[in-house]
Amino acid sequence: MDRSLSELEAIVRNKICKVCTSRDVNGECGLEDPTTCALFGLFPQVARAVQRVKSDDIRDYIDAIREDVCSVCAQRAADGSCETREQVQCALDAYLLLVVEAIEEATLKKFYRKGLGAMGGGPLVHPRREARL
Repeated sequence: MDRSLSELEAIVRNKICKVCTSRDVNGECGLEDPTTCALFGLFPQVARAVQRVKSDDIRDYIDAIREDVCSVCAQRAADGSCETREQVQCALDAYLLLVVEAIEEATLKKFYRKGLGAMGGGPLVHPRREARL
């Protein structure tokens, strides 16, 4: 099913914002500058990255996000590292599984959560970095 970018964003906001740890006591975005949210500040790239992947392995989605979104994110350092992600303050990274599920459900695709392994309980780790952890 084809959904517009604004429809996908509304669906993802409905799923993510209500569980985001950055929301304030009123349930609103608690970031000083909401445009700094990697998830919604770069949502067009996020949606395209998720939609181009055809896999049940979350690592494929992580790779697509790193290539299409993290590569253009202002928080990314010149060496490719991301302090925001390392400190578990990147909403895109923290909620990627929910983002993928929301977009896949909205477009009538199924995501079966393969490849979570040790990543299931915390922030998502790039597969090539797992060996160093």
